[in-house]
Formats: sequence, C-alpha cells, structure tokens
Amino acid sequence: MANEIKKFDSVGGFSVDRTEVLDQQKNAKNLNTLQVKNSFFQDATKTNYIMRGTDGNILAVNNVGGLLVLASSTINFITAHIVAVNQTGGGSYSVKIESAVDCNAVGNVTVLSSLTTIIKDNIPVGQTWTIVPYDSGADNRFSYDAGRQGTFDTIKWTASVEVISISW
Repeated sequence: MANEIKKFDSVGGFSVDRTEVLDQQKNAKNLNTLQVKNSFFQDATKTNYIMRGTDGNILAVNNVGGLLVLASSTINFITAHIVAVNQTGGGSYSVKIESAVDCNAVGNVTVLSSLTTIIKDNIPVGQTWTIVPYDSGADNRFSYDAGRQGTFDTIKWTASVEVISISW
C-alpha cells in the first residue's frame, strides 16, 4: 500500500534536542547561525553570525576560537556591526566594517577592500582601541582582530556579522 506524504506540521513548534527553534508564531529562535539561500541562485548564500572577544584577541563565533568559515572559490561581502565596552562601562566604541573578501580555489583568504565607519568613539583619553579585518593565515578562515593600548581594563567586543558569499 502506498504511503501518502504530507507536509510537516507541528502545533507546538519545532525543536532540536528539546531546544525550541521554531515557535507557534513561526519565529526562528535559538539558532547559532542563519543562512538564507535563493532557489534561483544556488551558488549564493547570506549567513548571519554573532562573534565575541575580549581585550586584544581575535573575535570568535564560539568559546573555542572558531573563526568564520568561507567556502573556496567565493567572493564574500562581509558587513560587521561591532561594539566594544570597557569593564566600568565608561568607555565604548562602535564601528561598522564593510569588506570584500576573496577566498580562492585553495582556500587562501584575501581582503580586497574594506571601509570602516566609526559610529561612536567614547574611548577614554590616553587609550587606543582598534578592530580590523583578520585574514588568519589558515585556509578558509576569517575574523576580526581587536586591539587595545594604554590600559589594562578588560574590553569586551561583540559583533553582528553578515556574510554574503557568491561562487567566483
């Protein structure tokens, strides 16, 4: 006897390992990353990430130093909204970095161009905080390199990053 295949339906939402990822109102929740793909352009994706770091470290997508993974043979348009705050909350820095990044056939990552827009600079006098695109030297990996000078205060960095990747 033939089975009738029906569309998936769940009254209470959908979960993975008991963690809700779709609620009853059709909202996506508790996702590490979100990738959008156009069905007409299978070679292009848009993925959003949250990255964090402290002091003068490389921003990561997890607590073990994970960097963004770029597919080989792609051109990537990467936009990051980054905020840094010191431990007292008395200093802050907010920037937007827009970059065009090539990842060639063997995984070498090259930043082709980058534009940094400073949204707010409330860094305490005598201190310098910096954030720049980071080609890790590792195949298919990309991130941001945070820096601080003139202080031993802990600086927390948080980034919302969008990667639009197109086969090249």
